[in-house]
Amino acid sequence: MLRRLRQALAKYWARWLLALALTVVAASQVIGVLPGEWVGRLDLFFYDLRMRVVKAELDPRIVIVDIDERSIAELGRWPWSRDVVAQLVKQMTQNYHAASVGFDVVFAEPDTSSGYSRLEELAKGELKDVPQFARQLQALKPEMDYDARLADALKGQPVVMGYAFSNESNAVTVGQLPAPAFTVADLGGRRLEAVQWRSYGANLSQLQLAAAAGGFFNPMVDDDGMVRSVALISRQADGFYESLALATARVALNGKRIKPIFLRNDMMSDEAARDYGALDSIAVEVKPDTLFIPVERRMTAQVTYRGHGGPDGGAFRYVSAVDVVRGAYPHDKLDGRIMLVGTTVPGLKDLRATPVNPVYPGVEIHANLIASILDGDFKQRPDFAVGYDMLQVVLIGLLLGLLLPMLGPLWSIVLTLASAFGLGAFNFWLYDAGGLVLPLATALLLVAALFICNLGWGYLFEYRNRKAIVNLFGEYVAPELVAEMAANPESYNMEGEIRELTVMFSDVRGFTTISESLPPNELREYINVYLTAMSEDIRNDRGTLDKYIGDAVMAFWGAPLEVPDHAARAVATALRMQQTTVKLNEEFIRRNWPPLKIGVGLNTGQMRVGDMGSKIRKAYTVMGDAVNLSSRLESITKVYGVGVLVGHATREAAPGFAYRELDRVRVKGKNEPVPIYEPLAPEAELDPELRAEVGQWHAALAALRAQRWDEAEAAILALREKNARGLYDLYLERITHYRSDPPPADWDGVTTFETK
Repeated sequence: MLRRLRQALAKYWARWLLALALTVVAASQVIGVLPGEWVGRLDLFFYDLRMRVVKAELDPRIVIVDIDERSIAELGRWPWSRDVVAQLVKQMTQNYHAASVGFDVVFAEPDTSSGYSRLEELAKGELKDVPQFARQLQALKPEMDYDARLADALKGQPVVMGYAFSNESNAVTVGQLPAPAFTVADLGGRRLEAVQWRSYGANLSQLQLAAAAGGFFNPMVDDDGMVRSVALISRQADGFYESLALATARVALNGKRIKPIFLRNDMMSDEAARDYGALDSIAVEVKPDTLFIPVERRMTAQVTYRGHGGPDGGAFRYVSAVDVVRGAYPHDKLDGRIMLVGTTVPGLKDLRATPVNPVYPGVEIHANLIASILDGDFKQRPDFAVGYDMLQVVLIGLLLGLLLPMLGPLWSIVLTLASAFGLGAFNFWLYDAGGLVLPLATALLLVAALFICNLGWGYLFEYRNRKAIVNLFGEYVAPELVAEMAANPESYNMEGEIRELTVMFSDVRGFTTISESLPPNELREYINVYLTAMSEDIRNDRGTLDKYIGDAVMAFWGAPLEVPDHAARAVATALRMQQTTVKLNEEFIRRNWPPLKIGVGLNTGQMRVGDMGSKIRKAYTVMGDAVNLSSRLESITKVYGVGVLVGHATREAAPGFAYRELDRVRVKGKNEPVPIYEPLAPEAELDPELRAEVGQWHAALAALRAQRWDEAEAAILALREKNARGLYDLYLERITHYRSDPPPADWDGVTTFETK
């Protein structure tokens, strides 16, 4: 045991030392010794990712009354006159009996749209001596003072008026703030950290005083412009004020008083414990039990986004405001809900950048917070986050630092991926089940750094002898085959040799027409997509990609790596390529590109394979008579209207497939005729109907070769009646020709092709 330990130390000490150094660097970043702004941004990315992967479910408790394009088109441009808003309030509170209503808009200026203010000026000025005018004006006041009408609609109803705080140097304070939730004097000398504001733009005094409550709707914007948190309580002067979400939820729950709750001192009694020490939560006095809302530093809370936002986001029901004003929306979907009035119209500038959507309706941020308050479901960054991060960094440093140097590339990848996945899954579980927002970026970066350093070390000092084999064959052969060859590189070279291989030629039918119908850039993309898909099919079945010849592809099986079943793999690949063209055509049709059709020729035989060419350029390729026949077979696929043609040798070498014999042909450059076949499917997977059709075809072909023209014609006509194929039309034409010009007595049934 001691001897093995010495050997391991002698072999791996340098990499273990490197792992220790990387772990120390990561730990230094965790405790803040090293700058980590970019690491923090990566943690924010993972935080955002957690919310993007959660599927939204409709929350029926909260409804967003949307001042949308339709509402503006039918009720007039925004802002609407206060009599329209008053009607909206009455419908929500008296017709639909809202649990509470939160306005994500502010009414800071008087409404003069009725002309009442001008009439008042006249009554005090030019017409002050006309008592009849003053009396008539007083009688019209209930109808024309729209602000008063809205105030009347608000009285006694569970409506929360929204307003905005500001820290701008030139901001003007306007309007009436609601009563604070509590004041500095209520804290009894305790310090309470909160987001502090200098000024505000609030609602008209008569509106705010008539409403049940008010709440600010300022979001907290991070350095990257995203809204991830909102202050639930903020300070202005000596008062602490509740947010729109908190106030709306409190009113819906019939909550009365809000107070901050402080962490307990173990030396104090239970009665005094909640009023001592650092802030723990916010308490809302509701019946039967007080509601405790956990908060983070400065009384903020993380927003748990439940959907992608907007009417189609899936988390909350959006109702057009015009339908509510007219009372046209179904009661069963609106009665008794918490309602938030806001807008999704871009021109009204209430769209926010959030982790789930760069144009997220601001009103829905409040809806998410209300849902969290009702459910007690808040995600928090705990105080022990730094300790947790340090622990996972040390454990990862020990585990991967010790094991990676002793593992090969495959197991190193497995361990690295397993570690990264385990860290991410555990972090997500703590977020989802425990509501904890914990750091992840530093630990994952350490995992990546340890893996990359060990991989680089292994490449530089242990696997350099494999580089040559990769350089030789990486362009032609699938990566997994290169890995097999690299395990024993001395067994492979580029020297020429004679082997039995299966070679393939594939070509696009009608490519000239396709090229004339597409602009150059689209034609390039078209051919690149096609060649990529075909090449992947070839390489995925251990094929060697030889070359591209324009739109044609040449490949072979059985070299440089020996593949005993090279013919079967080539046939399977050819059939798969036909299936791939069907899938590609679905995409091409969507892009208004011409459909794709290919012909594939396969042949098996002895051929020379190796590095061939000139002193200027060489390539690993194949040559021989069997190669030429494969090319000829590809060119005559269009004659027989089939996608794949194979020679007799390929059929014999790949007996596990069902074939349709098409003809016996004598191609240009060969004197001996060869049977040609169309592979249909693996023998065990052939459809019974197709099997019967093939049997009938072979019988018809035998009758034709026996010159029984009527019998052959009748059989082929019957086949064509069931399934129209170009092959059947071809042979019917031949029968017609043979009747008028009978073949010689020594006719062997061979078709001769004089062109390539």
